[in-house]
Amino acid sequence: MSETLSKIASLDTRLRERINREGPITFRDWMSAALYDPYEGYYCRDHSPWGREGDYRTSPERSPLFAAVFARYFAGLYEQLGRPATWTIFEAGAGAGHFAAGLLHTLQKSFADVFAATSFVIDEISPYSRARAQALLQPFAERIHFCSLDDVDINPGIVFSNELLDAFPVHRIVLQDGEYREFYVTVGESGTFEWMLDSLRPTLEPRLPRYFEEVGLQPEEGQVIEVSLGIEVWLRKVAERLRKGYVVTVDYGADSADLYSRREGTLRGFRQHQFVGDLLTHPGDHDLTTTVDWSFVKTVGTRAGLEFVNLSRLDRFLLEHGFLEQLELQSQQAEDEGQRLQLSSAAREMVLPDGMAASFQVLVQKKD
Repeated sequence: MSETLSKIASLDTRLRERINREGPITFRDWMSAALYDPYEGYYCRDHSPWGREGDYRTSPERSPLFAAVFARYFAGLYEQLGRPATWTIFEAGAGAGHFAAGLLHTLQKSFADVFAATSFVIDEISPYSRARAQALLQPFAERIHFCSLDDVDINPGIVFSNELLDAFPVHRIVLQDGEYREFYVTVGESGTFEWMLDSLRPTLEPRLPRYFEEVGLQPEEGQVIEVSLGIEVWLRKVAERLRKGYVVTVDYGADSADLYSRREGTLRGFRQHQFVGDLLTHPGDHDLTTTVDWSFVKTVGTRAGLEFVNLSRLDRFLLEHGFLEQLELQSQQAEDEGQRLQLSSAAREMVLPDGMAASFQVLVQKKD
């Protein structure tokens, strides 16, 4: 792999050459390359974006209680599905496998019948992350499979994702002089990447002009909006592969009315837990993310055949489904006082009113 990479120009160079050859590219294409280029995309490079040494921390890393509570919740869904002899839990964008490890450990200890019926499938684009997940999940190797959503048939089961939708590439649109215009990326005279605006090109992306009709809102003059059309594509695929069961999505978002009250949009970048000032510098070196439009997700989910069940704040969801009971149980099982202190500290970070989970939501959809 290293020999192959040595023969390939940097992502920065390849993007410049593409723009010089083809002209300015949409920010959606820029973001796709910055995050998912197979050689130097942020999520595909040989590095760890998680944890204190990385650029962000996800809920499964902050506390083992996150996966444990979802294990309890999934056990309840297993009952609602009629206690099938076999079922599939599919995790999209599983990273290094922290959620899968915590969930399977809890099922094995507390829900043996559910554990016995479970096949856990992981879809993870990064070779580096897949390798880490394989190592972490070795104790459950007989129940773990790695494959894409295209290659799995879930009947019945659960499709789970955590902080996946916020990383889908987005079109950036602004209403200027009564006309929708799109943000492109070009190369300036100094050789740096720069923003530019151009009219929407329906031949390039025919769904964009229809988007605002679907969400039922009219942006104001000068308002910047991010449009994640990839969410609809992904949910359609989920609905095709899931014959019967649930789609459980954890992410940070807002409804359309709230989202479109923010004039500058929600696009932001992170590196080493800090905001990135210039999002167009050093593509592939930092994360790029936007706030999820839950109204759009529910609408396209319904259109794909997924029934809306519930949307709730993550902290309330965790408390409703046994967070405090799981905290007490794991505190009793802790080996020493240090472990108990770690548990309680992580628990406070998760569910206090201003804790991490207050900024996230859980969307549950169903397919019969």
